[in-house]
Amino acid sequence: ARSKLSEMKFLFATLALCALSARAETLTDAPRLRPALLKSRQAVGTPAIATAEGRQPQPPATRELRGGSGMNVPRELQLVIGAAGIFFSFSIFAVLQEDVYKKAYGGEYFAFTFLALVIERGVNALTAYLGNLALGPSGHNIPHKEIFNSGISQMLAMAASNEALRYVSFPTQVLGKSCKMVPVMAGGILLGGKSYDLVKYLQVALITLGVTVFNFGGKKKKVGKPDQPFGLLLLGASLLMDAVTGGLQDKVKKTTKEINPLVKGAKPSMHESMLWTNASGCLVALLLALLTGHLVNGLAFCSKHPEVLKAIVVYSISSAVGQNFVYYTLTQFNPLVLTTVTTTRKIFSTLFSVFRNPENSLSPMQWGGTSLVFAGLIGDIAKKMMS
Repeated sequence: ARSKLSEMKFLFATLALCALSARAETLTDAPRLRPALLKSRQAVGTPAIATAEGRQPQPPATRELRGGSGMNVPRELQLVIGAAGIFFSFSIFAVLQEDVYKKAYGGEYFAFTFLALVIERGVNALTAYLGNLALGPSGHNIPHKEIFNSGISQMLAMAASNEALRYVSFPTQVLGKSCKMVPVMAGGILLGGKSYDLVKYLQVALITLGVTVFNFGGKKKKVGKPDQPFGLLLLGASLLMDAVTGGLQDKVKKTTKEINPLVKGAKPSMHESMLWTNASGCLVALLLALLTGHLVNGLAFCSKHPEVLKAIVVYSISSAVGQNFVYYTLTQFNPLVLTTVTTTRKIFSTLFSVFRNPENSLSPMQWGGTSLVFAGLIGDIAKKMMS
């Protein structure tokens, strides 16, 4: 009961921070965004009026952004808000997700991944819809088909990753997903004709070596089950879908520019992308849940063990809130700061899982492999700092 109370306190603290961050973003960005918004709207087919200097675009009526008077929030406080939101949200997400898939409920284990994804994608889509209503759309043409496709591949990547938790430990899952840059890089070389520098190849080699050492350097566990090959295969499938998702997201950016030729740097708003990506994932997850029996059997399991449904709903809300903090940190700072925060959070979640659950204890060789993986990730951050 105490742990559940602590989880709820974390969640309420996260929601409060989210509200504070949204208010801070409005107050600090309104003066900067208003002229940019006016300029972009003038560029998209606005009516022209005749003047002495010729025909000029007529400024359309614009909605006043709230908080325009501007209250300056210190940059340090903005960073604390963004980092704390990401840490709290995704830490709750990681802990509860691990409990859902690894904890026994009356001698049974939850095995209905597509039901969990229907709930999570649905909560994310609802959050994005409310965010769209509150902050307004981008005003650009949106490539719904491309976003829909990327949402499906993203959902399938998460389905394989979540299902893998039934067969591997949480640290194995985190480290496996840390190899995401390997298939993305391979896809970029084979499909996109991209080239990378030597440092990038060394980083990928370091991460790959670390994961290999981790998986083959494990001690025979006295408690819990060892990582099973099928779980590792699912992680590989998840990484493959991550590579597909990366390519489809690049296509979204390209198509958005093509269908908005008069708007420089046109792109969907954060909540537009979040809405359509999660809506498509929710619909396909629902179809798969019906076909596989995950919907009916999963609901029966949750009615028998209501704490499972509660955990799924709470970590789904945490995921949705966390995505808003990710976007907040990205817009207020830069991708380097965001990468630093999310990488640190992954290290924290891995260590917390190891010390929280004796079944996840690591051998000295596995600690070495873990260090190699995170050294590769931190090296990527250091390289960006130097450049």
